[in-house]
Amino acid sequence: QVQLVESGGGLVQAGGPLRLSCAASGRIFSTYTMGWFRQVPGKEREFVARITWSGSTYYADSVKGRFTISRDGAKNTVYLQMNGLKPEDTAVYYCAAAKTNWVRPDYWGQGTQVTVSS
Repeated sequence: QVQLVESGGGLVQAGGPLRLSCAASGRIFSTYTMGWFRQVPGKEREFVARITWSGSTYYADSVKGRFTISRDGAKNTVYLQMNGLKPEDTAVYYCAAAKTNWVRPDYWGQGTQVTVSS
């Protein structure tokens, strides 16, 4: 069974860093695009960042230059390093995995809360 397990969320002051991790089942990690979405109550889930199996990365304009996505094949884990956090980054962050269509990922994690205080 495919599982995505997130960790690393929490409370941080504005301007500070935080790193999210997502551990994935081995059978999907090497061939799937992995990434992150986030959602605020009352709003639609929005794309944050993704990394393909070959290592290409893509970011939402709102996080470009502040967030970095990476993956460790040996650990079947994808990371989201978040620097220069802003209160508007507060959201539940979801890890996702997609085989072919990133718009509709095949698998989701349970979500981890990130709260940035001003």
